[in-house]
Amino acid sequence: MPLDYRRFNGPDDSIPYNRFTNEYLKSYNELHSELINENGVRKDGRCLDEARSLCRFFARTDMISQAKGSAYIELKKTKVVCSVFDPREIMHQNEYSALGQLFCEVKFAPFSCPRERRPHAPDAEEKALSVALRKALEPTVCRHLFPNYQLDIYVYILEHDGACLAAAINAAGLALADAAVPMYDIITACSVAVIGDQMFVDPSEAEENLALMNPEKDGINNGLITMAVMPELRQISDFRQIGSMDVNCIIKAMEVLQKECEKILPNIQQILVLNVVNSFEQQKQLEKEAKEREAALNAKMEEWKAVLNAG
Repeated sequence: MPLDYRRFNGPDDSIPYNRFTNEYLKSYNELHSELINENGVRKDGRCLDEARSLCRFFARTDMISQAKGSAYIELKKTKVVCSVFDPREIMHQNEYSALGQLFCEVKFAPFSCPRERRPHAPDAEEKALSVALRKALEPTVCRHLFPNYQLDIYVYILEHDGACLAAAINAAGLALADAAVPMYDIITACSVAVIGDQMFVDPSEAEENLALMNPEKDGINNGLITMAVMPELRQISDFRQIGSMDVNCIIKAMEVLQKECEKILPNIQQILVLNVVNSFEQQKQLEKEAKEREAALNAKMEEWKAVLNAG
């Protein structure tokens, strides 16, 4: 591989310095004990069954002017931007497609993850999240209304502190509604991390990392579940599980996620209603300004007529 002698070239193989710290050398049980205190409260002050959507939820639309619809969602330290563009004809396709297609791309910002710096080229995790996002949105969008066309959806994760897939699905659903894309229902999503007999609703990045680690004992429930729901239709759009859990644990987690997804829906509905109200107010303001300009123009014309008649 040629070297660029105009800059400092680091070694081809290197070891991150954090591998020599005490944090990296902690065991599974030590990391588990640090997640919650004696009172059962997490590091960020939440209870085990408390989601960030109830206390630290912020969302808005019209973030990207070039897009047909866009949305920004902030769940404490998890920040996601989504943009939706107009349908376009599918390129390089010979066969006619009766259903429209969704092209989804999820990208991490280089500074988004606390453990490592993300590369500019798409990696395996970004590709997996893109596929998961597409599968979650396909049952929601009325794809039969734009056959042989493709809808582009781009998600950019500015900061990752857990539940990035659920935040991406929520942002994409809000952006699709902002773009006036026909949908059967507004889609909402939530995640839960299972560590032993404890369920961390809307987990942080540290809780997700521990849930995806191999426990020291066999037969322990351990993993991550993300579920996307259409609340009004009471249908599950997508269910994604990583890890090993028994049936009773999965059923309990689905019940918890169903309730959390229903709690997110009023927040998104409120944002959409405020957008409609603001649109009507802007329309009234524009009509008022147009009438004022017309009245000023008519008054000016009357003055010119009076001058001409006097002459």
